Amino acid sequence: MTQAKRSTLKLWLILLVCLAPVLASYIAYYGLFGWRPLGGQTNYGTLIEPQRPLQGSGLQWEKLGGGELDWRHWQGKWIMVAIDSGECLEACAEKLYAMRQIRLTTNQEQERIERLWLVNDAKPISTEILRAYDGMHVARAQASQLATFFPVDAGGQVSDGIYLIDPLGNLMMRFPKQANLNRMKKDVNKLLKVTSGWHNLKSERP
Repeated sequence: MTQAKRSTLKLWLILLVCLAPVLASYIAYYGLFGWRPLGGQTNYGTLIEPQRPLQGSGLQWEKLGGGELDWRHWQGKWIMVAIDSGECLEACAEKLYAMRQIRLTTNQEQERIERLWLVNDAKPISTEILRAYDGMHVARAQASQLATFFPVDAGGQVSDGIYLIDPLGNLMMRFPKQANLNRMKKDVNKLLKVTSGWHNLKSERP
């Protein structure tokens, strides 16, 4: 075997090792390929099928201070996403609160979760909201792009629920409008648990 072939094989092996725990977690959690866990599918959030990768999606997120927000900075983490007007009325505030509380309840796993609020209009955002949800990332995006990429239920709108992006950058779950925090927390904790091996592997890589 030539040196080039050995190098290529090594790269594929490294990729397989990195992806295997994540793929295994999806199989175990969602019962892919015809296999279902005992008791059937128990997730609260709606699985988005097929998953929608951010890579190549054409989505552009502009940071409040200017410049494009690159989701790849968070690769390896779960991202909870809320979409709403900059005015952020009651329903919007409830989503931001839910994301903050869910992240807080994960205790030592908090570093594995990011919160993102995508503002779909040009309305100003109050300083009070930003202070209340400190640590949350905020960016503006075109409403038409968001409506195309983020799926909704029949008769619904993209601002209804909370979305979840996996550590590989795939949009994979949607939580309903006025989500039950306890049930949402169970889903998030399960996902953190089944992908913990992959997270640890990334943390240990030089």
